[in-house]
Amino acid sequence: MQNSPNIINASNLSKVYGSLKAVDQVNFQIEAGTCYGFLGPNGAGKTTVMRMIYCATPLTSGTLLVNNHNVMNDMSAVKRGIGVVTQDDSLDYDLNVINNLLVYARYYDLPRTRAEKRADELIEFFQLGEKRFENVRTLSGGMKRRLQIARALINNPRILILDEPSTGLDPQARHHVWAKCHELIEQGVTLLLTTHYMDEAEQLCDKLAVMDGGHIIKEDSPWDLIQSEVSSHVVEVRGDEKSRKAILSAAEGQIDFHEELSDRLLLYTADANPLHVQIQELSIPVKTLLSRRASLEDVFLKLTGRELID
Repeated sequence: MQNSPNIINASNLSKVYGSLKAVDQVNFQIEAGTCYGFLGPNGAGKTTVMRMIYCATPLTSGTLLVNNHNVMNDMSAVKRGIGVVTQDDSLDYDLNVINNLLVYARYYDLPRTRAEKRADELIEFFQLGEKRFENVRTLSGGMKRRLQIARALINNPRILILDEPSTGLDPQARHHVWAKCHELIEQGVTLLLTTHYMDEAEQLCDKLAVMDGGHIIKEDSPWDLIQSEVSSHVVEVRGDEKSRKAILSAAEGQIDFHEELSDRLLLYTADANPLHVQIQELSIPVKTLLSRRASLEDVFLKLTGRELID
């Protein structure tokens, strides 16, 4: 088989459960040493795609190559090159930090000396040295998440799959996890993730696949998605319906796109300042008027028609 420059290649990938098409003929390629994210509402098919990649769910049809191995007939080789961090806490609470790593290394038949060396490297990398011999019950949420990621890296995989990597973490712990993810990418590890945090996707992902109804409806870098689907800036207006309609009428010709929600009006434009000033000068009563940079959440409002909420 001729090697592909991409570490993952999916062609017409599908998964069907009875009459439900969870994933419907999706195509994507993932470059080695990058972070690729699957985003979408619950039931969009993103987790099913991830499970097919790490061989937890067999595909119904199509072709899926991981590390140039076909997941249908070379499952063992695929699994050897992948580390998986699920959303659930799967740490062994009967063991301390170091033994969580060493016991997990046995699944990959790592020699004891090699496993100990790798565990030492990961404990240092994730700054868990002071907790090395502590039971995992004593760890904070952020430390537990870092230990889960460390455990998934014990076999030194080329691909690390992260399902909601920072769910439930406080802001400081989330940023710590993000920093370590960036360091892993710099070391050449390919990251795949699903997340409901838009800022997390913007921070980590080189490319995003937006999924809905089992299809990839858009794929691009976070910033290019924002630029192409909405605009770089937003003027956000909160007020009654009469005020919002008057402002929308006055803004005609100065906006690229608008979104009307139940309590606010979003006006997308390349330059928010002139529009913001004009609205102020109209003296139309509003509750709030603010300008901000457009975000991935704005893209989801347009593409999927609903907030991305777990």
